[in-house]
Amino acid sequence: MPDATALSALIGAGLPATYTFLYQRLAHLLDRRGTPEPEPQVPPTLQGEVQLPLVADAQQLARRQPELMQLRDALTPYQRGAVPIDSTDEPLLRTLGRLRSFLEEVYGQRLTFTGEQRPASGPYVRQKTDTVRGELTGMEAEDITGTAEVLQDTNTVEAGGKVIGMQADRIGRARNKRP
Repeated sequence: MPDATALSALIGAGLPATYTFLYQRLAHLLDRRGTPEPEPQVPPTLQGEVQLPLVADAQQLARRQPELMQLRDALTPYQRGAVPIDSTDEPLLRTLGRLRSFLEEVYGQRLTFTGEQRPASGPYVRQKTDTVRGELTGMEAEDITGTAEVLQDTNTVEAGGKVIGMQADRIGRARNKRP
């Protein structure tokens, strides 16, 4: 059975660009402690749209820092050129898949690449709560474009409580208005 966390071998020739994108995000998080990253170079293999600037969730980054450091250690031979980046290298694909999972948690955005059978790149929120007494909002922004997803699992919403999935002036691409 294939590893569900592995990056797909279908990326093929686009793997070097995908590797570079993921590794640069890792290095930025660890070296710059998650400061916002306004204009990362997005590879053509990325499917969908990421919301920029890339902003790390400080709690998620702190929680995942030990694993991120281990992944950087595992990827260092590839970064230095000591081991070639090859789409048939299953340990590399598994390592990049784990890195992608952690980056998605830290940035709150899905990162999907060419050839993968998963939702397109874009912001997402997963919330699991027992009881809502006030207001719970999954995603709120002035503008949400591309694929955005909110998954909320709430057991009880008390009287006066409110659960909102997404709230924005506009969600999705702007439409051309007809005169």
